[in-house]
This record gives sequence, structure tokens and C-alpha cells, in this order.
Amino acid sequence: MNKRGQVAIFVIIAVVLVGAILVAVAFRERIFTKSVPSELQPVFDYYTACIEQEMRGAIELAGLQGGRIELGIYEPGNDYAPFSTELQFLGTRVPYWSRVNARGNFVQDVPTRVEMANDMGGFVKDGLSRCDFSAFREQGFDVTLDVSDVDVSVEDSRVNVDVSSRLSVSKGDASVSQSSQSAVVESRLGAMHTQALSVYNNEQQELFLERYAVDVLRSYAPVDGVSVRCSPEIWRTADVVQNLTDALVANMGQIRFERTKRSGSEGYFTVTGVGDVPARIVYAGEWPHRIEITPASQTLMIAEPVGNEPGMGILGFCYAPYHFVYDINFPVMVQLYDGDEVFQFPLVVVVDDNVARASSGGGITLANDTDICSFKEGNVHVESYDNSLRAVEASVRYQCFEQVCDVGETEIRDGVASLDAALPVCVNGQLIAESEGYVRSSKLFSSNSETSAEFILEKSYPMRVNVKVDGRDIVLGSSAIVHFTSVDGTASALIPEQNSIELHEGYYNVSVFVYGNSSVTIPASSRQECVKVPSGGIAGLFGATRENCFDVTLPATNVDYALRGGGVGASYILASELEDGIINLYVASLLEPRSLEQLQTNFELFNSMDVEMDFG
Repeated sequence: MNKRGQVAIFVIIAVVLVGAILVAVAFRERIFTKSVPSELQPVFDYYTACIEQEMRGAIELAGLQGGRIELGIYEPGNDYAPFSTELQFLGTRVPYWSRVNARGNFVQDVPTRVEMANDMGGFVKDGLSRCDFSAFREQGFDVTLDVSDVDVSVEDSRVNVDVSSRLSVSKGDASVSQSSQSAVVESRLGAMHTQALSVYNNEQQELFLERYAVDVLRSYAPVDGVSVRCSPEIWRTADVVQNLTDALVANMGQIRFERTKRSGSEGYFTVTGVGDVPARIVYAGEWPHRIEITPASQTLMIAEPVGNEPGMGILGFCYAPYHFVYDINFPVMVQLYDGDEVFQFPLVVVVDDNVARASSGGGITLANDTDICSFKEGNVHVESYDNSLRAVEASVRYQCFEQVCDVGETEIRDGVASLDAALPVCVNGQLIAESEGYVRSSKLFSSNSETSAEFILEKSYPMRVNVKVDGRDIVLGSSAIVHFTSVDGTASALIPEQNSIELHEGYYNVSVFVYGNSSVTIPASSRQECVKVPSGGIAGLFGATRENCFDVTLPATNVDYALRGGGVGASYILASELEDGIINLYVASLLEPRSLEQLQTNFELFNSMDVEMDFG
């Protein structure tokens, strides 16, 4: 028994020794790291402060950009779905968490906390190259820094950053080297991201934004009703759209998130189910949006009267019934705030045929889900050429209502690129031809009466866009948005992040917007807005209205990124000029705005400023 006890003791000792060795190996850097001499300590203190500064910059940027720092590939919108991958908000590009893409599909892109942390780690790693040790080197310090990796973890109330980097410092006889540095930054970013997810998930399940939008639609625009009159009831389409937009702006800004619904009119704007979340909804009428009204023309919405036709005198009165169908897509910015910290993300609100979209989170379904493409009863002969009348092979599609059908591809035979194919019978559809290296072309085509179409495709050229402000490249912290607008649409570039576009020979309106730092603060304000709403009772039936007033409170807003230069111009660009693949744009700068008046002045001056260009 004694021998067995002695063996057990030796085994335990061996296990402890092995464990100690393993711990020592794992943490040898920390255990055996030499202490930093006092004369070298300021360098390491500065480096820690630099890490914290870059981390704070990453936290701020992630909050302003919906948890993203790397914005990904930019995808523009179109007339049907005018939402790109980003919403421009006070000079900041904020990626959508959900939107309707250019193909009409409802898509979601919500960053996880891990993805957010990885993005911030990459930002900090890049930023550490900007740590400036020149002041120490002037004092005789020898400083070398090699950053290999940055690991970031996001908690509710703080952000941890661990940097793997070799920092070596020496001066005189003193020298020391460290291979890792850590920092902790107090921040509510993690908690705000969790709250943002709670608001977003509630919206996807309950569609509270769509329900508010439907209420606004029925309160501020003609939808269903009857007017007692013998002449047509007429609305100006532009006025209806503007009134609806203004009402959405006012109403969306009133929404609040609380655990318990309040009574009265304030309770109507209270969203429950997500807890007490310090958040607000922002919508600006000038943001990209889509409002389509059926039946309506570009100028008028008309309700024809009933009762004054021959044979209808028995009614004894006339009335004008109306039923208008609205498709409404508009973005909102959800802003959460905690002290000085802000977390914001945009999403698109969708109303289809006067009702909220389905909450499944999938693609937006059409009111009529019939597959038009399966009924190909018409025929078409298509030929495709370039602008020198040389045969060019192209893919052909046909759009009828909101469905797009593949028709086929033109093939070159005997010097002619042609296609004979079947397609659905449709009135005023769009026949579309596309070929790599050429501009997409489309034309109105009624397949019930037309049987042939000819396309002349313009060659497109990939271009690199350079912007010079006062003859110099854009400085760090500034950016420029460039638009080339022709009859075929608009090509845009974001300088310096994305400076590649495609252009073709033709006439362009060119606009360059240069944004940079500002120190403008829009003070808090409160105003009363009044609208006319139908009166209750019998009087309302006969068109009587009353004035309904409400208070609109706007919090103070810092505009730290504003218009700082640019201009507009127009020019016919030749194909020979595009062959070099480089276009240089020259614009002038504007003064940094320090007040709302100066900010307004810059916008007024912008339209009188020119854009000059050269190529190559």
C-alpha cells in the first residue's frame, strides 16, 4: 500500500510539472517579457493610445455605416427599384439592411457581431500604419513596428482589441521589444447592435413601418371613395405624390419604441415588442423612392362622374367613384443613440397594391403571379449591329409588365446577326438587347402587332475617373460623387473608393460633388404642421374638411460631412477620346461651411461652377 501511495504522489507531481511547463510555454511572452525602461515607456504609451484612437474611429464608422466598414461592391438602382446598395446620408454611405434590388427582389444583408468585429479589426490594422513615431525618432529613439494581425471582440459595453505586432524601441543602452499589445475601449456598440437587430426583426415580422405607411396613404391621398358631383374629380399627380411624401416624412419621424403603449395620439406612434429602445425613424423626401399610381397619367388622376349619362337621370344626383392603386417603395434610416454614440441602418419600406408586403422575408410577390413567359404565342425576328453596321451577337429578352423573359441570342450567319424566336403576346412591352462591351439597348415593342426589330448597339468603354480639386488630387478624408448622365441613363463613380465606370460615345451632362469635413450644427427645432382631413359625419361625405395640426420636433444634428466643391457641365464625348480609358475631371473647391448660411451658399454656388475634362 505504501508503494502504491508513493507512485500516486509521483504521478500527481509529474502532472503538475507538465501543466506548469505548458502554461509557461503558452504565456512565455507575458511571463518573461522584460519590463519597459522608464525612458522608453512614452513610446509604448503612445502606441497604445494610437491603437485606442484607431479603435474609436472603427467604432464610430461601424455605427454610422450599419455595422459595416467594408462596403462591398456598389450596385446601382434603376427606375423600377431606385435603391442602390447604399443610402447616402449627410455624406455617409450606409449599406441597406434590406432593400428592393434592381431585379425587383427583396434582399437582406444584416451584419453579425462577428462580421462587425472582423471589419473593425481590418480597419485598425490598416490604421496602425498611420501611427507617427517621427517625434520620438527626432529625440533619438530607434522605433520599428511590424503589425501582423488584429483581433477585435465586441461586447455590450466595451470593445477589446488584441494586436499581434513587433514593436522594438531602443535609445542608448536601453532597448525592449514587445510582440503583442492590447487595449479596451468603452463603447455601447455591441448593445446598440443587439437593439438594432431587435427593431429590425420586429419590422420584418410585424411590418409596423408598412402599416404606418398604409395609414398615411389612406389619410393623405385619394385611394377609395366617392365624390358627390357631376363633373370629374381631378387631382394633379405631382401634388398627390408630394403630399404623400411630406406626410410620410412627418409621420415616420414620430415613431418611438417603448415597452408599454401610451394613450392618446402619442400612443399611436408607439411601437411595442422591442422594449424601451432609444431610437428614431428618419425619412427624407429627396431620398430615392418609387411611388406609382394606377390608373393615372404623369400629370392627372381623374375620377369620371356617374349619373349624368343618358338614361341615368333616375338617380337624381351624380357621383364620381374612384379607386387608385399605389405601389410605394421608400427608404428609412433607423437611428439608435446612447450618449454620444450612434448606430444607424437603412431599410426599404414596401407597400404593394395599397397593402403591406408579405412578411416572409422572401421576394416581393406580384398581385398576379401568372408566369407570362410560359405563354409564347408571338414570333419575332431580331437583328443586331454595332454603330458601324457590323454584325454583333447579342442576348435578347422581353419584358411584359414586371416579368422578363429570355428570348434567345442573335447569331452571325452570312454577315448578319439574327434571331427568330417566340415570345409572349404583350402590348407595349420592352424588347431588350445586351452584348458584352456594348451599351444595353431597349425599345417599345408590342408583340401582338409587331414581328421584327433591329438594334444598333453602342460600344462601351471601361474608364478610370480621376477628380482634381483646384488642380490637386482629393485629400484624405474627402470623397467625390461623379455622374455622367445621357439619354441611356446615368453612370456614377465614387472617388476614391470606386473610380471605374463604362461610357459610350454621346452627349453627357456631367456633375461632380466633392464632400469633406464641416463644422455645421443644425439646432434643434420644433414646428407645427397642419393638413386638411375629411370631416366626420355627413359633412365629410359631401367633401367638407377640417384642419388637423400636429407638432414636429427635430433634434439637433451635426453635419460633419458637407459639400466642399465640384461643378456641373455638359459635353459630347467621342469614341476616340474614350479609347485611352482615362478621364480627368477638374473642379474648384468651396469654403468649409461653418454655419447653415454658408452651407446654403455652397449649394447655391455649386450650380454656377464648371467641370473641365481631358482624356488620357
